[in-house]
Amino acid sequence: MGYRGAVDREIGIRQMRAEAAATVRRAGSGEHLVITIDGQPVASLGPLDGVDGQVRLADLIATGQVIAPRRSSPWTPSDPVPVWSGARIDRLLREIR
Repeated sequence: MGYRGAVDREIGIRQMRAEAAATVRRAGSGEHLVITIDGQPVASLGPLDGVDGQVRLADLIATGQVIAPRRSSPWTPSDPVPVWSGARIDRLLREIR
């Protein structure tokens, strides 16, 4: 889901109903929650004001200022490429690509 990393926690609708008061208290204290139905995010619950004026990724996505990431898994860098000293970078890039 595109919201991972942008929120503190996802919570299912059934759990939210069972723990409504506690869930709203957590949101009021600064925790950002995404409510899911059948594992799909459908709503966001959080404090009225941002914490310390911080802009969150979920807010930028909601206002259309950025596009949600397509990758749902964490980014892992590729293996380093060995390079000989004195090699031309344009030729190395051509070989890699």
